[in-house]
Amino acid sequence: MIRQAFFCLTLLLSTCASAQTTPTQDARPRVVTSASIFADMATMIADTFVQIQSIVPIGGDPHIYEPTPSDVRLVAQADLVLVNGLTFEGWMNELIANSGTRARTVRITEGIGEIASEEYANSADPHAWMTAQNGMTYVRNIRDALIELDPFNREVYEFNAGVYLQQLEELDQAIFEQIETIPAGQRVLITSHDAFRYFGRHYGIRVEAALGTSTDAEVQTNDVQRLTEIIRNTGVPAIFVETTINPKLIRQIAKDNGVFIGGYLYADSLGEPDTPAGTYVGMLRHNVSTIVKALRGERNAKYEAENQETSSLQTYFLLGVILAVMVGAFLYMVRVLNRG
Repeated sequence: MIRQAFFCLTLLLSTCASAQTTPTQDARPRVVTSASIFADMATMIADTFVQIQSIVPIGGDPHIYEPTPSDVRLVAQADLVLVNGLTFEGWMNELIANSGTRARTVRITEGIGEIASEEYANSADPHAWMTAQNGMTYVRNIRDALIELDPFNREVYEFNAGVYLQQLEELDQAIFEQIETIPAGQRVLITSHDAFRYFGRHYGIRVEAALGTSTDAEVQTNDVQRLTEIIRNTGVPAIFVETTINPKLIRQIAKDNGVFIGGYLYADSLGEPDTPAGTYVGMLRHNVSTIVKALRGERNAKYEAENQETSSLQTYFLLGVILAVMVGAFLYMVRVLNRG
């Protein structure tokens, strides 16, 4: 009897230990977004009531992203897929089809006044999230998609979206006020690629870029000449680089025309978590602050210090490589002479 009781107790304890060490499967609905910006929007509305993952990692370029087998599995397991559409993530349709997912796919730009693409017929500029006003449309579309997915938590999604919408409405007004502080003749935004048309149309600022709306195009000589003429004719003091695009061309244009780099702008990706641009709202605030200060003629000390440090490191690395080659050549010559 005692032996049987001991056996039952041992079995019970081992079962409890197994339950403690084996993680419980997360039963929350799974939401997959194409890019980090939309994942952040969804997180602000859903809080912790759903699992949210972005396919393109922070710092990645959604225009030229190439899906991986793990992305196929991620979409296959999703309950809801949120996409921007408007030719932003052209690879997404094929990924969804290949995954065999049963998830509902929602285009979160529905209801936005699209800007027609200047490059491709029957296409639109995809960068609609670049204004806080359009961001409010994204929020409403995501809210409605979450409610349809998980109606039990409807009140949570409606409340969180309401707070978020109020925040974006206030930010939208604040951006207008900041743009007004730029001298009228200097309200010209020159960037790496054409991601700021919605921003320019809404907030009243001229936008020019080296590349078109997609980053997979080649920069032409006439594009460089066009930007050079704009800089000279407007007297704009600064031009800007973007975090997901090689800054080499913009830096060369700035050097050739005697203007400075106003700083990094975020267009297709958020910044790293726990940084000022690590959220959608933070990204907009960072961009506006960077643009306004630079176009008023204020140099970006932080950007210049970071790039001076990077330049120094590159110089030291190059000198190290040259020194290593010289030492290797010297030792080789000594070895050859000793053999002789």
